[in-house]
Amino acid sequence: MATSITEIKNELQAACEDELPAFVQRYGEDDRAGVQKLVETAKKRMQALEKERARIWELGRFEREYADCGLICGIDEVGRGPLAGPVVAGAVILPKDCKILYINDSKQLSEKKREELYDVIMEQAVACAVGYASPERIDEINILQATYEAMREAIGKLVPQPDILLNDAVKIPGVAIRQVPIIKGDAKSISIGAASIIAKVTRDRMMVEYDKLFPGYDFAGNKGYGSAAHIAALKEHGATPIHRKSFIKNFVEEEVVR
Repeated sequence: MATSITEIKNELQAACEDELPAFVQRYGEDDRAGVQKLVETAKKRMQALEKERARIWELGRFEREYADCGLICGIDEVGRGPLAGPVVAGAVILPKDCKILYINDSKQLSEKKREELYDVIMEQAVACAVGYASPERIDEINILQATYEAMREAIGKLVPQPDILLNDAVKIPGVAIRQVPIIKGDAKSISIGAASIIAKVTRDRMMVEYDKLFPGYDFAGNKGYGSAAHIAALKEHGATPIHRKSFIKNFVEEEVVR
C-alpha cells in the first residue's frame, strides 16, 4: 500500500536538512501531483540550504585570511544606545572552518533564531565569554570607555586566550593581543557575528529580568531603548536604578529613583 500524501507531508516536515536528498530520491518518481509538490518543496529547501552554506563560507573569509595567526576571537557589543541597562560585550572563539549556519549580525535575526544560535554557539565554540559595564560605570566614564571596559573583561575571561582579535569597527585600548578592526564586522565575519549574538541574547535576557524588578517601563519589550512608552514612563515615574543618568537628562528634570 502506497504511503499517503499526508504521511509524506509529515515526513517532510520532520526531516532535518541532511535527510532532504534521501526524501527527494525516495519520492521523486511518485507520479501523484501532491507528492511532486512536496518533492519540489524539498528541493527548494535544499537550494536554500546550499545558498546559506555559500553565505557562511563567505562570512568566514577573514577567519581564513588570518588562520595562520592561531586562535581567532570575534568581539562585539550590544547596548550602547539604550537609556537603561548595561552595555554587554561578547567574545567568541569558533573552531576552525566553523560551519554553523545562519550566523549573522544579531540585528538581522529574529529573537527565536538568536536564541537557537546562542545554544549552538555556546555548545560548539572553543571559548566564549561576556563582559559588562553597568549604568553607573557608563555615567562615570562615558559609553565609549565603558564599552571598551566590557570588551576587555570579555577577552580576559576567555580560556584559552586568543592570538588575534577581529573587532566590529573599533580598536580596543589596553589590549596587547593583535587586533583587526572590521567595519560592519558583525555582518562580514562569522566570529564577530557569533559574538554579537551572544552579547545580544545575554543582554536581552537581563532586560527581561529587570522588567520584573521595575514594571511599567516595558524593559522586556524595549530592552531599555528610548521607545515612546519608555520615555512616557520616565516622565511619569522618574528613573530606576538601571537608568543611565547621562542619557536621560532630556526626559527627567530631577533625579528620581524608584
